[in-house]
Amino acid sequence: MTRATAVRAVLALTVLLASAFIALATPVRLGLDLQGGTRIVLQARDSATATADRETTERTLEVLRNRVDALGVAEPTLTRSGEDRIIVELPDVQDPKEAAEVLGRTAQLTFHAVEGVEEQKEQGKEPPAEKADKGARILEDESGQRLRLAPTALDGSGVKDAAAQIDTAQGGGWFVSVDFRGDGGDDWAKLTGDAACNPAGSPQRRVAIVLDNEVISSPQVDPSVACKVGINDGATRITGSFTAEEARDLALLIKGGALPVPVDIVEQRTVGPTLGADAIDASARAALIGIALTSVFVIVVYRFFGALAAVALAAYGLISYAAMVGLGVTLTLPGLAGFVLAVGMAVDANVLVFERAREEYASAPKRGLHRASTAGFRHALSAIADSNITTLLAAGLLFFFASGPVKGFGVTLSIGVLASMVSALVVTRALADLFSDRAFLTRRPRLSGIALPGRVRTRLAERNPDLLRSPRGWLALSLAAVVLAGAGIAVKGLELGVEFTGGRLTEYSTTRTLDAEEAREAVAAAGFDRAAVTTSGDGDVSVRTGELSNAGEQRIREALAEAGGGAEKVKDEMIGPSLGDELRRNALIALGIALVAQLVYLAARFRWTFGASAVIAMVHDVVLLVGIFAWLGKPVDGVFLAALLTVIGYSVNDSVVVFDRVRELWGASRRTPFRQVANTAVLQTVPRTVNTGIGAVFILAALVVLGGDSLADFAFALLTGVLVGTWSSVFTAVPAAVELEARRNAPPPPPVSKGRKRTGTGSARRLPGGRAADGRAAHPNGAQV
Repeated sequence: MTRATAVRAVLALTVLLASAFIALATPVRLGLDLQGGTRIVLQARDSATATADRETTERTLEVLRNRVDALGVAEPTLTRSGEDRIIVELPDVQDPKEAAEVLGRTAQLTFHAVEGVEEQKEQGKEPPAEKADKGARILEDESGQRLRLAPTALDGSGVKDAAAQIDTAQGGGWFVSVDFRGDGGDDWAKLTGDAACNPAGSPQRRVAIVLDNEVISSPQVDPSVACKVGINDGATRITGSFTAEEARDLALLIKGGALPVPVDIVEQRTVGPTLGADAIDASARAALIGIALTSVFVIVVYRFFGALAAVALAAYGLISYAAMVGLGVTLTLPGLAGFVLAVGMAVDANVLVFERAREEYASAPKRGLHRASTAGFRHALSAIADSNITTLLAAGLLFFFASGPVKGFGVTLSIGVLASMVSALVVTRALADLFSDRAFLTRRPRLSGIALPGRVRTRLAERNPDLLRSPRGWLALSLAAVVLAGAGIAVKGLELGVEFTGGRLTEYSTTRTLDAEEAREAVAAAGFDRAAVTTSGDGDVSVRTGELSNAGEQRIREALAEAGGGAEKVKDEMIGPSLGDELRRNALIALGIALVAQLVYLAARFRWTFGASAVIAMVHDVVLLVGIFAWLGKPVDGVFLAALLTVIGYSVNDSVVVFDRVRELWGASRRTPFRQVANTAVLQTVPRTVNTGIGAVFILAALVVLGGDSLADFAFALLTGVLVGTWSSVFTAVPAAVELEARRNAPPPPPVSKGRKRTGTGSARRLPGGRAADGRAAHPNGAQV
C-alpha cells in the first residue's frame, strides 16, 4: 500500500466515522409536511401612522419572513389570510412561546440624545407624566433612572445589519454590533458628535437607544470621540450586560426591522403534518427500492468496481444525511425526494471514473487494472470538478440571494454536491486503490468490470455513427419542441398552485376527532385530492385549497361530516400566496445571477461558445418541462419549483461533462475539424450519459409508481427533466456549439500539458472503431502509426 493510498483510506474512514456519530447523535428536523409544527395567527391593527390594509399586511408579512429566517427556522410557511391577518406555520420549533413573542414584537427602534435626568418618584407622589415638550419624552433607563430624551435623531430604517457578538479580546461580554445604511451613518455621527461635546460623566454625553418605548441601552460616548466629529465609521456597539440569548434576540429584532403595522397574536396551536403516515411510508419504500435497483444496475454493469461504487453510494447517503442534520437543515418530503435523487445522481462521478478507466485499460491492457484505475480518476477529475463547481455556483447564489424554500434548496443542493465529490474522490478512490491490484482481480481482470468495454461502447465502436452530420437539423428539432411546449403555456396556461395564487382556507370542527389520514381521505373523496389538510388533534380540520366555489366547500363539509359524525364550519377565509411577490422576485434574481455566473465560469474554463451552448440547452429543458406540465394540466407549485431547480442543475452538469471531453480531444488534435471532434466526444461520453441516466431513472420510476399521489407529480417532473436533459446535452448543447464555433475564427484550445502523465496517448483521442481523432489509422495500443 502506498502512502497516498493509506492517507486516502484513513481520510475516508475518518469522514465516515464522524458522519455516523453526527447522524446518530443529532436529531433530525422535519418539516411541516412530515411532522407538523406550530401555527401562529397574527392580527394586524391600525397605528397612528398606517392603516392595517392588504398592502401594509403584505409588507408586514415580508418583515416577518426575515424574522423567521433569523430564528433559524427553515422551510416555514407564511400566508396572508383575509385583508389583515397573517398565518405563520413553523416546523420543529423548540420554544413556541419565544417564537410567538419575537414575531409579535413591533420593534420600533429609535436613537435619541439625552437632555438630562428627571426627578425620581417621591413617596406618595406620582412623578410628572411622560412629557411631549417639543417632542421630548421621559423614559427609565436600564437602572431605573428617568431620562429626558430629545426627539428622535435616527430610526430603525437607517439600520443595515445587526449581529450578536462576544468581546473575546477584552472580556467585555456579549454586545450587539449595528451597521448603518445611507444617511443613517451620518445621523449617527452627528448624534454622537453632539454628545461628545459634553463633559465626561454628564447625562448629556449619553445616547439612548429605545426599542418599543423602552430604553435598552444608554451608553456614554467614549472619551476618544471628538466633539462634532462623532463615530463616523458607519457602525456602533450596543452594550448593556446582555446574556447570549438577549443579545441574539435584540440583534434579530433590529435586523428584522420595524413592522409597518402592529400585530397581535390571536391564535397559537400545534398542527399535524400535511402528509399522512401512509404517504411517508410509501415514499420511503419507493426510495429504498429505487436505490437498491440503482446499486444492482451499477454492479451488473461494472461488476466488482460497481460493488465498490454501491458501497460509496451508501457512504454518500451517510455523509450527506449527517451534514444536513448537523447543519440543522429542515427535511421536507420534496427535500427527501431530492436527496434520494441525489443518491442516484451521485453515481455519475463513479461512472465517469469507471468509463475513463475502461478507456485507459483498453489502450494499454498490459499496464494492469491499478494503473488504469488511477488514470481513470486522474482524467475524470476535470469533468467532475467543472460540473460540480458550476452546480455549486448556482447553489451558493440561490442561498445568498434567494429566500424561503429556494434558499433551503440551495443548502440541500450544496450539501449533495460536496458529499458526492467526497464519496467518489475519497471513498471510491480509497476502495479502488485497496483492491485494484489484488491477485483475485489481476488474474481475472474481467471480473473487475474495467477490462470490459461495455455494450454501449462496443456497439458505437462497431457502427461509428456521425451524429453531428447535420447540427442544424438537431437544433431545428429542439426549436420545434420548444415552440410546441411554449404553445402549451400560451394556449392552456399554467395551473399555478396555492403557493403562487393564494386560495381559500376553511376550518371545521368535527363531532368525532379525525386523524390526519381519515381527514385527507374524506377531502380527497370530495374531489380535492390536492388540498393541504391538517388536523390539530382536538377535532379541528383545516383545508387549504386554491380556487374553491361554495358548492365545492359544501362537498368538503359534507364529506367531513360523514367521516366525523358531523362537521361545523368555524373559519372561512381567503388567503394570499405563501410564495409572495418579493420571494418570487428574489428567486428569479438569484437564478439570473446564477446563470450569468455559470456562463462566466464556463467561458473562462472552456470557451464562451461552450458556456452559451450549455445555457441554451438548459433553457430548452426548462421550457419543455414547464410546457409538458401545461399541456397535461399538472399543478405548478412549490414542489414543482424544487423539481425545476433540480433539472436546471442536472442539465448544466450533463452538458459540462460532454464539453470537458470536447476540450480535451480538440486540444490533442488541433487540426481536426471541430464538428468531427465534437462527434467523437459525444460518442465517447454516451456510455457515461446512458448509465448515469438509467441510474436516476430507476429511483424516479420507483417514486412515480410506488411513492403515492403526494410525490407522483414531483417524481414525474424529475423523470421528465432527466430524460430531456440527457437528450439536450447531446443534441442541443453540442450542435449549438458547432454552429457558434463555425461563425468565429478563434484557434482551438491549447493541447494537454506535456507534464501531464498519460497512458500511451490516451484513448480519448481515438474514435470508436479504432480510428484516430484526425481520421488516420490507429494502433490498438493507442499510439499513432
